[in-house]
Amino acid sequence: MEEVKIQENTPRKYMNPYLAGVLLGLVILFSFYLTREGLGASGAFKRGVAKVEQIIIPAHVNSEKSAFYHYVKNGEDPLKNRLVYMIIGVFIGGFLSGAINHRLKLKLEHSPKITSKTRAIAAVIGGAIFGIGSAFGRGCTSGAGLDGMAVLATSGFVVVGMIFGVGYLVAWFFRKLWI
Repeated sequence: MEEVKIQENTPRKYMNPYLAGVLLGLVILFSFYLTREGLGASGAFKRGVAKVEQIIIPAHVNSEKSAFYHYVKNGEDPLKNRLVYMIIGVFIGGFLSGAINHRLKLKLEHSPKITSKTRAIAAVIGGAIFGIGSAFGRGCTSGAGLDGMAVLATSGFVVVGMIFGVGYLVAWFFRKLWI
């Protein structure tokens, strides 16, 4: 019998997506149990913007006219929130996972039909549009969608259906960015 030797720099297989989905569901339930709130990345980023506004133009953020007033009222630091710590943990966990599984690379993947610059611009624009949409929708995929579905709210199912449905409908127009 021949022994198969795995090179140290060979990336490991990804986790089974069904197992990952179950684990994500358990994380959401555990979050509700511990904090009485779910997950949500957009809230952490809004708090980051509130902190920047608090540093640059404190008079505006401290007025009730500011969209971020409720993050800083009564002299509160907007960054002292569990969602901010969660996002920091996501970045650290992603980095550690990449390092352990030999996937840390500084490269931009894209179709051979487009340039790296086009792919980067499209990614930034797409991220900005999704961020603006999460502000209008009062939450991101995890906050409005997964948390909503976890508590069996109709809105959660509608949000996830719209995200995937619209994504499926417009994917054809943007397919050359990744195929």
